[in-house]
Amino acid sequence: MNKIRVLSVDDSALMRQLMTEIVNSHQDMEMVATAPDPLAARDLIKQWRPDVLTLDVEMPRMDGLDFLEKLMRLRPMPVVMVSSLTARGSEATLRALELGAVDFVTKPQSGLRDAMLAWSDAIAEKIRTASRARIALRPAPAAQITRTGPAIGAENIIAVGASTGGTEAIRHLLEPLPVNVPALLIAQHMPPGFTRSFAARLNKLCRISVKEAEQGEPVLPGHAYIAPGDRHLELARSGVSYQLALHQGPAVNRHRPSVDVLFESVARHAGRHALGVILTGMGHDGAAGLLAMRQAGAWTLAQSEASCVVYGMPREAVRLGAVDEVIDLQQISQRMLAKLSAVAASGI
Repeated sequence: MNKIRVLSVDDSALMRQLMTEIVNSHQDMEMVATAPDPLAARDLIKQWRPDVLTLDVEMPRMDGLDFLEKLMRLRPMPVVMVSSLTARGSEATLRALELGAVDFVTKPQSGLRDAMLAWSDAIAEKIRTASRARIALRPAPAAQITRTGPAIGAENIIAVGASTGGTEAIRHLLEPLPVNVPALLIAQHMPPGFTRSFAARLNKLCRISVKEAEQGEPVLPGHAYIAPGDRHLELARSGVSYQLALHQGPAVNRHRPSVDVLFESVARHAGRHALGVILTGMGHDGAAGLLAMRQAGAWTLAQSEASCVVYGMPREAVRLGAVDEVIDLQQISQRMLAKLSAVAASGI
């Protein structure tokens, strides 16, 4: 068995030691080299040709983001960022994902050694996923959609689920949308502290309003609601109107927020007035929920393998029979609005 070759770049000697311990404790991977900064890493990358690079965000001599941008332009490879749990750290991490990093791990704010070793399996799984990820040129932004066709009622809901690679996929999904789009509810696997920054970043880029979801708030057209990290997001009803419900129930498929939790609530409360979209990500979260949506009369879409960073969640949904249509990421926005407009025009 060929082991996954990992190279770690971090200015902290302790972090380099911990990452080495974590990687080498798993039989399917090995730490081939470590570097204290990007300049030292350049020669090591040429020498060892690693399968995955773990990269600190804040380092001396050259910032991790500057190095990542150059790396993805000159020698694209799977990168897992190592970020701090701070507002600045979350902003930098989102920028890294935009530049092409596959995923990220966060440094605990206290008890570094014990916490990192406790997360050993989760970190190893991120490295495995990164080693299998599709590293490609970033797609050009989709053209903005200026109209949705026939009026689409406020009863329509679009539910979206994603994991690894999803932050950029969601951006490409939302950026073209017009302001009269039906409300979107989004579950992206992401830890606390990052979802608010993610929503704020999208809100600056999109014509629609994008925000982190809040308990009990009304669901409005022209808005996208991002599930907060460590909270499940559900669609609920208040009389004839929709509202949002958040809770800290048990993790589902190892995730909170869980895509299945969101999709199943949309199936219950919106039924045939909903449209479900499952995007790039590892695992099977969302497949069963998307099937429930389809069985309730919703139209369901899955991102194509060719356009996914990781074709895991969409593959599982297709395998389960939960998907009406598989489509490239760049076409999803236009397709889902065309479908909703056709349904509105038919009066169904």
